[in-house]
Amino acid sequence: MAETEQNALREAQDRSYMRLAVKLAEHGRGRTNPNPVVGAVIVKDDRILGVGYHARYGDLHAERAALGNCTDPTEGATLYVTLEPCCHHGNQPPCTDAILQAGIRRVVIGSDDPNPLVAGQGVRILRDNGVRVETGFMREECDALNPVFFHYIRTGRPYVILKYAMTLDGKIATRTGASRWITGEAARKRVHEDRNRYAAVLVGAGTVAADDPLLTCRLENGRNPVRIVCDSALRTVPESQLVRTARETRTIFAAARPDPERRAALESLGCEVWELADDGGRVDLCALMDRIGAEKLDSVIAEGGASLNWSLLRAGLVQRVQAYIAPKLFGGAAAKSPVAGEGVETPDGAFSLRDVTLTPLDGDFLLEGVIAEG
Repeated sequence: MAETEQNALREAQDRSYMRLAVKLAEHGRGRTNPNPVVGAVIVKDDRILGVGYHARYGDLHAERAALGNCTDPTEGATLYVTLEPCCHHGNQPPCTDAILQAGIRRVVIGSDDPNPLVAGQGVRILRDNGVRVETGFMREECDALNPVFFHYIRTGRPYVILKYAMTLDGKIATRTGASRWITGEAARKRVHEDRNRYAAVLVGAGTVAADDPLLTCRLENGRNPVRIVCDSALRTVPESQLVRTARETRTIFAAARPDPERRAALESLGCEVWELADDGGRVDLCALMDRIGAEKLDSVIAEGGASLNWSLLRAGLVQRVQAYIAPKLFGGAAAKSPVAGEGVETPDGAFSLRDVTLTPLDGDFLLEGVIAEG
């Protein structure tokens, strides 16, 4: 076989194994926060010896999980891993140590790790010990696994997804305020999948007053997100579903200058109250994101109303937008749209999206994309 054909075959095999590693990584989705999802595959003589993934925060990392699943010797094998192996002690010991002890001779890496505790040092340690390391292999596919982790580790703030459901004429409710249900069951199921995937959900006090939501994940064996209410004056009543279930699902109220009696009442029922006032007497959203990040909550779905949506956009706190669109028309000059506030002055001042996708959902559509910088 000619050398070019051998190289093409080798690359095709490498891609096959890395695609498997990417697929494995997804099994940890919603359980590893604030750690990344990572998959690993160990191969020798074109035979898979073991596979693994980071299944849960605090559990074995993907590399050690894969090594633990090997029944044959791994000396001289190749490791395919979606993220640079760690080289520091955290909840688990360094994966670089395990790789070297296992006699792995080649490591193929998808994404670089921006964590300052790693950031190229894992690669350097392996290379210094004679391991052949290839980086950036299928980088785009591997990077797509962890936008949340990359944002969180670089900024210390959660990755914020602005989510709403609207009609084709851009309404989130009728002129009477009725909003259940704009979209169908398939779209609502996707929302619950995301609540299982991301760490927290954020709404405003107006949404709580109008809809009395639970904001839980309704999937079987799903994980409830931490529930956060932006409520400057603490006007949420103790009878609301969020307050009544606060001992079952962590519930946080972000307030500006809360009334001591209202604060004590909510706290007595199991809620947390964070006091985060800005100069205008409202919740400081930037301080809120800092506090959320400090709590190791790496991601937030913003499911609030139009005013909160605008405030988050204006503050530059949104990374991704999800618009569930139903093919129906409500009309009504007074019917609410997804984003209120003062809005932008001219079309060229709009918040634009990149990497936009459109997903059909049994008659509805999910349009989503990343907020374009600059």
